[in-house]
Amino acid sequence: MQPLRAFLRVVLDLPVPTLNRWAGQPATIDGRTLDPAVNLLLHLESRIGAGKPQDVLGRRAAMAKNTSLVMTRPAGVVTADHVLADRIPARSYRAAHLRKPAPLIMYLHGGGWVVGDLDSHDGSARMLALHSGCTVVSVDYRLAPEHPFPAGLDDAVAAFDHLHAHPQEFGAISQAVAVAGDSAGANLAAALCLSRQPIALAMIYPAVDLRMTQPSIDTFATGYFLTRDDMIFYRDHYLPDLALVTDPRVSPALAEDLSGMPPTAIWTAGFDPLRDEGLAFGQQLAAAGVPVTAHCFDDQVHGFFGMGVLPRGMERIARVSRETGRLVASALG
Repeated sequence: MQPLRAFLRVVLDLPVPTLNRWAGQPATIDGRTLDPAVNLLLHLESRIGAGKPQDVLGRRAAMAKNTSLVMTRPAGVVTADHVLADRIPARSYRAAHLRKPAPLIMYLHGGGWVVGDLDSHDGSARMLALHSGCTVVSVDYRLAPEHPFPAGLDDAVAAFDHLHAHPQEFGAISQAVAVAGDSAGANLAAALCLSRQPIALAMIYPAVDLRMTQPSIDTFATGYFLTRDDMIFYRDHYLPDLALVTDPRVSPALAEDLSGMPPTAIWTAGFDPLRDEGLAFGQQLAAAGVPVTAHCFDDQVHGFFGMGVLPRGMERIARVSRETGRLVASALG
């Protein structure tokens, strides 16, 4: 896969006029213009016309293949595999130059609660550890449909409790555990904060309202990697009983009181069906008195935190990772 990834990187880094000549002018929606390199990726996807697998195992295999194509695994990070709470697989990451005890970030990967694992998000977790100044522990929570709600959340809570009680196992500072996640992982991270007290919360294109009523759900329903149909596919596997969609453990944005949430940072993408609920959640937190920062990468799509192959892709991932580190440091005072 490395030669193909290297070739794709070269192609995506061609001059913008060349990219536009091949893929057409990038869309401009809501005053935001899509990154020309992302536009080419979307064009290639549509030209290939393979379509997404309609079964769970097929989607899991596709994620494994796609992430190895679009994301590298940076060097300079020491990793180790663990089992948390006697049953939950996890992997720790620590920058090789980091010698002293550091804060700990528990990372929950995305994938619609159905796909994804430690390996699919290994590159992103490495970048988070490399640039945050923290130890990162990625948690391999149980997936639906084999283990629907609340299994994944139960694992996240149990993993947090283990890390909070045993920081010395990971070279971490006592009482200094933050949580971070992308997409479905951000959903679990936010839901966890309703019952636990991490020192900080970092969310990347979070899914926080599974009613799926925000305008961007329809604005970007098709054509931008993550589709509305994808979201329904994942939600329905995770939540067989849709009557639970208003449960705050499922849709944290619907919690009656968010004032106890930790200091939070949110990153969204301009061409993402989840954009508006992430932005709205930031506004809810601010209204509840929670310190919050929010940034939208206007020209990006859902998944950018794992797309290092894009021009400035690794720089973008590093920025999110550095800002997460600053959030954690600020929370510690």
